[in-house]
Amino acid sequence: MAKHLELGLDTFGDVTVDSTGERQSDAQVIRNVIAQGVLADQVGIDFIGIGEHHRDDFAISAPDMVLAAIAGQTERIHLGTAVTVLSSDDPIRVFERFSTLDAASNGRAEVILGRGSFTESFPLFGFDLADYETLFNEKLDLFVQLLKEKPVTWSGSYRAPLVDQDVFPKTESGRLTAWIGVGGSPESVVRSVRTGIPMMLAIIGGDPGRFLPYVELYGRASDQLGLPRMPLGAHSPGHIAATDELAREQLWPHFKKNRDRIGAERGWPPVTEAEYLSEIEHGSLYAGSPETVARRIAATAQTLGLDRFDLKYANGTMPHEQLMTSIELYGTQVVPMVREMLA
Repeated sequence: MAKHLELGLDTFGDVTVDSTGERQSDAQVIRNVIAQGVLADQVGIDFIGIGEHHRDDFAISAPDMVLAAIAGQTERIHLGTAVTVLSSDDPIRVFERFSTLDAASNGRAEVILGRGSFTESFPLFGFDLADYETLFNEKLDLFVQLLKEKPVTWSGSYRAPLVDQDVFPKTESGRLTAWIGVGGSPESVVRSVRTGIPMMLAIIGGDPGRFLPYVELYGRASDQLGLPRMPLGAHSPGHIAATDELAREQLWPHFKKNRDRIGAERGWPPVTEAEYLSEIEHGSLYAGSPETVARRIAATAQTLGLDRFDLKYANGTMPHEQLMTSIELYGTQVVPMVREMLA
């Protein structure tokens, strides 16, 4: 078990409803996410990650811009993505944006790289979905070179080659903090180790313990390659309210609406309330009172040996006011309880 568990938050900038049930504008959702990030800093949370999406149920397509706005109103919280869809972006532009954010925030920037679970960015930016895997591998290869912050000589199939090309700005620390988002395949685990970029597990359903074989592979691959053990993170959804009953009651309609919409696109049947409650009791949905959520997070952190746990606190159309309460309870009650449990 890590000596210190970092505890963070994630949001995809889900388009929410107001207190009367009316859909809020994208602009208002973005302003609300900025306020949520400021509150997270005030209550002592270690990290906030903001997702990148290009569809109508999420308001944020440029997370680095939102993170920069949060950076200007905060002092200590680390600021990153959840995730940056590297496959449909340019690695140099990604590095430039986040090294700029790192400067503006006095070294608090992080980037979590991924392929993305949604594919809208591929046709939007002119990429072929048939190249899904090779795009990510090639662009990740270039990004690994950029992280060294030295002149780069590189060639690939999807962009112009580079010959002794320097990229600016440099970070003051000499290394931008980066993670690779991993959904759970042996190939992804080994890729993380080979690149020297730590793994962030996306655990969005089922018993978190089922990821233990990937965690063991993560350590074993490092040992076999003669590399030092890297940090390990995980992210899962949840919601916190004063009581277990209230948290479940508040979350259910938004959880179902969000899950059923995505499920319809992917051929899943509508989620039932029994499945929802089972996921809370035995799976990876951290919904409940502060004590309940703290106990579940501590158990997962111990089982997997985590260095960081990020709670995806935004859940579909859930109103801003409920999200703010969840953040406040997470920072003021859950985080101290988890630290005490792990001590």
